[in-house]
Amino acid sequence: MALERASSRVLPSGATAREFDKALKAFAAAIGDANVITSDEELQSYRDPFAFASADPNEFAPSAAVRPGSVEEIRAIVKVANEFKIPLWVVSRGKNLGYGGAAPRVAGSVTIDLGRMNRIIEVNEEFCYAVVEPGVTFFDLYEHIRAHELKLWVSVPALGWGSVIGNALDRGVGYTPYGEHSNNICGMEVVLPNGELIRTGMGALSRGKTWHAFKHGYGPTVDGLFLQSNLGIVTKAGMWLMPRPDFFVACDLQFERESDLEQIVDTTGRLRREDIIQNTAVLSNAVRLISRLGTREKWFQGDGAAPDDVVQNKLREMRLGAWNLRFAIYGPEELAEGRLKIAKDAFAAIPGSRFESKKWDVRAHTPEEFTAAIGSESVQAGVPSLFALEVLKYRGEDGGHIGFSPILAPSGKEAAKLANLVGRTCHEHGFDYYGGFSFGFRHLWSVMMILYDKKNNEHRVQVDRLFRKLVKEAGELGFAEYRAHVEYMDLVGDPYDFNGHALRRFTETLKDAVDPNGILAPGKQGIWPKAMRGKGNGRAGD
Repeated sequence: MALERASSRVLPSGATAREFDKALKAFAAAIGDANVITSDEELQSYRDPFAFASADPNEFAPSAAVRPGSVEEIRAIVKVANEFKIPLWVVSRGKNLGYGGAAPRVAGSVTIDLGRMNRIIEVNEEFCYAVVEPGVTFFDLYEHIRAHELKLWVSVPALGWGSVIGNALDRGVGYTPYGEHSNNICGMEVVLPNGELIRTGMGALSRGKTWHAFKHGYGPTVDGLFLQSNLGIVTKAGMWLMPRPDFFVACDLQFERESDLEQIVDTTGRLRREDIIQNTAVLSNAVRLISRLGTREKWFQGDGAAPDDVVQNKLREMRLGAWNLRFAIYGPEELAEGRLKIAKDAFAAIPGSRFESKKWDVRAHTPEEFTAAIGSESVQAGVPSLFALEVLKYRGEDGGHIGFSPILAPSGKEAAKLANLVGRTCHEHGFDYYGGFSFGFRHLWSVMMILYDKKNNEHRVQVDRLFRKLVKEAGELGFAEYRAHVEYMDLVGDPYDFNGHALRRFTETLKDAVDPNGILAPGKQGIWPKAMRGKGNGRAGD
């Protein structure tokens, strides 16, 4: 650990270089020199790799990073931070690049990187759960289950390199019936800002045997306080897993007309609520699928949004629909066949729809054979991959992205209203409408990615303008995001304004009570939301 730094070093707010060097020495004494990161070169990995055209390059820069290897080392770090009043920003893996990666919201924070804490503590095949530390990735858990030939499936997001815990704490989404990952958390261990260690739910019973089988306990259920918050550092958690089904049926549909959107959403939403469609069904427009083929220059060399006729030509070439739906069916063969028939009959009512399905007897294949056979349906079967990274090349070989994903009811009219707003606004700012919807049980995630060339400064300026306009205009229609890039936390939080931002005031009260020194990612005074801004290690995909 080199303490000699250039005069341009980023320091925690209110700390002198001399005071901060004392804090760094105290961190090193607690966890070892090798685990305290201060060099500019190494700290680059703790900045936003997709930074926009910001006037201040250090706006989201850390002052240092620390890499604990145990709960006791985390507690030691928290003790030092309280002593020197050093703000901490916590990441599990720091891999959620479209939301700021590992970059801290408050410049000068010390980043706690939990990547070394990567133990899979337990996987219980009988009761279908795993107990993991924050550094465990979806790849890690999947490979452990495969190596031990366990009859379990993991729900995975689009990219498998992130943290199982971090993704769940930020309410990340996967594509099996267990796709709402925060709902799978059962029992946490948490270091509070004062260094106290607690276990939630039945884990508070020192001789308990049901910590990861029952989510509650005696008294208030506090687990939700640690989702998207900076009220504590989650050091381990139980995650419910899916029993391996006997049969897996992958279903793909194409719809000819953009105007079919209302009927598609209403039909899919109803089938989802009735549990005919069991997983997170994904509806994509043509650009969302075309973007996986690599750079747009291969089929359109112009600037700005690609003209509709050019997109339509590419759509026909690839035999895609204006809208394309993907979902899966799971379970015993009789139930799977019954669900499949109901779904086919329902979608047949949409003129021009094309329905394709493939069925596998999961029991008849080794995990390797099954993974090779299902190919692009892998995430629906709990197989992690990095295939989704290909979309980053869409507007240039060195691409970036940010997501705009407000929540809405599974109503066709509401979906069409939002799609029209987003599509029109994207085109006005020179970006193609990469759009779609993911279906929860009773809600939709409206998924839209802004794909841009990081080397194009005009792109970086327009991304910022586009995102701000989308949040504002969607908010006026009653649609709001459920998570945010570090740059836009205040912007995304502002529409949550019931009763004069009463929820904000309540979470600030909680924050002041449990963290009077404000060491866990404190926010700027008066800006929403002091208690939510840090987001702890609950960053999706971290």
